[in-house]
Amino acid sequence: MGYVAVSGGEQAIAASLELLERERVAGGRALDPELIIEAMPHAVEQVQSEGSVWAPEVAAVALKQASGSIEEAVFLVRAYRSTLERLYTSRVIDTGEMRVSRRISAAFKDIEGGQILGATRDYSHRLINFDLSEEESADVRAARVAIDERLDEVSRAFRAVAEAAPLDCVPKVCDYLRQIGMIRPRAVDDIEPIDITKTPLSTPAPRSVILQALSRGLTQAVVAIGYAAIRGFGISHPTVGELRRGSVPVTIDAPGADPAQASADDAYYLGALPVCEVESLIADDEVTETGEHVNALDVGYGLVTGSDESKAIAMSVLDHSLRVGDVRYPTQDQEFVLYHIDGVEATGFISHLKLPHYVTFQSKLDAALRSMHHAKEQEEGGSCAAQL
Repeated sequence: MGYVAVSGGEQAIAASLELLERERVAGGRALDPELIIEAMPHAVEQVQSEGSVWAPEVAAVALKQASGSIEEAVFLVRAYRSTLERLYTSRVIDTGEMRVSRRISAAFKDIEGGQILGATRDYSHRLINFDLSEEESADVRAARVAIDERLDEVSRAFRAVAEAAPLDCVPKVCDYLRQIGMIRPRAVDDIEPIDITKTPLSTPAPRSVILQALSRGLTQAVVAIGYAAIRGFGISHPTVGELRRGSVPVTIDAPGADPAQASADDAYYLGALPVCEVESLIADDEVTETGEHVNALDVGYGLVTGSDESKAIAMSVLDHSLRVGDVRYPTQDQEFVLYHIDGVEATGFISHLKLPHYVTFQSKLDAALRSMHHAKEQEEGGSCAAQL
């Protein structure tokens, strides 16, 4: 389907694209992709997360080409990803080996390894700093030096505590609850995961598909539906057992090695991937074989690339909602949730409404006119019969 009936045809379409590019270069200044990565890291992270590829430079160029439109940039990145050859599959990533930069728990005040606030806006005032409108590069460099000095003073105060109880890997809060039997046990599922970038989405979907779809879904959609599930249109009201942010190592087996016999010591290290992981605790009323109601804790899981904590928490809520057998709310319906959180698909379908629908609309118009004439004839016929 195309704009075949638009006056000017191909020339009009070409001119439309020229106007779009004219808007992008109207300012007369080139925007360096490196500057986009440095100045807008969270926008770059969102494009990478929803685009299913971790390549900051590519995401920054896509944002530049899309004039800042996240949904358009994600579309560009996914199209680019589809051209890449899949050479290797990484080894299973153990988030227990995460190099943590932020770690909090809403369930416990004191946790082994301590709560690490890290960089967060949670404690900031949401007031616009208009001084930033006059900020120059020299001001940025001076601010960085001053902040580094203050942080160094703070770190020296806590260095003795850290050296007294060093931790190679920060233990997980939920592991403690599992050890004391407070979390409902789940059978280990080692079924080969389905790659949704290669296999079309269908429902009912296994958990590997659900987690992938939630992780790369439109951030705002995942948060909105997760919020609906908490607010009353679902059964999941969580307590964040642990939220941790940091980087995890990505490794692959040596080329030609048998995956079944390959050792982690022989693996190749590719780099570190920034992720945000959430384990939410949800109280469920479980019925035993004897008919007794037992209040048990279930875990909702969320893992997203980057640092979007709201999305990771909402993902953990929906992970739990979509595993419930008794579907009472839309937030528990796999088809409703999974098909409506994909940003590219949603944007594409909404955008297609702008394409010509001349034939279908004309048929609707004709049907409406015929219905109106028929109703009018019946009304006039009824009036004549009443007069007689």
